[in-house]
Amino acid sequence: MNGKPLFVTFEGIDGCGKSTQARLTYQHLLSHKRKVKLLREPGSTVVAEKIRDILLNRKLRMTPQAELLLYEAARAELMAKEITPALAGGSIVLCDRFYDSTTAYQGFGRRLDVRMVKGLHKVAVGRVVPDLTFVFDVDLKTAFARRGRSRDRLESESTAFHNRVRLGFLEIARKERRRVKLIDATAPVDEVFRSVKKYLLKKLDR
Repeated sequence: MNGKPLFVTFEGIDGCGKSTQARLTYQHLLSHKRKVKLLREPGSTVVAEKIRDILLNRKLRMTPQAELLLYEAARAELMAKEITPALAGGSIVLCDRFYDSTTAYQGFGRRLDVRMVKGLHKVAVGRVVPDLTFVFDVDLKTAFARRGRSRDRLESESTAFHNRVRLGFLEIARKERRRVKLIDATAPVDEVFRSVKKYLLKKLDR
């Protein structure tokens, strides 16, 4: 199975545990001698990391439209510099957030037109669609309790905003059930990871 490219994304509200699951998946695949790359959004390139610094800076204020375009700019850079070459080389690419986060946060959270948001995704990524997406769902109380005291610009948004984002992720999962796997992330970490491995194995075995 080595050499078979696969693009897997990890999604959910802040505090859902997606980054932990992405790292566990990366370590698991490495231990099985897979060719794998772990990336994050926004970030993982020099330009995209600088955009990340702007987007998460609590001291900055920006319009929802500017925020959206910055996310898509970082994504376009990541696609060109990391994701496309890695997939072409036969790697399994794991990405901590991808365009579903933008649909949830800027489309549902900021209440921008979702069709317009999805149109900009196509500008940034072309025809690329993740082979498998995990949405880790937790209630807001659990998510907030898991966060540290230091919160970035998005994490500092209102409870109403984060509730809209969560509902956005649930809507994405409902509409794209073949690609998106909804996982109860209130369960213990190892139990959540067993679910991840189950879906991942099915995808790798095809």
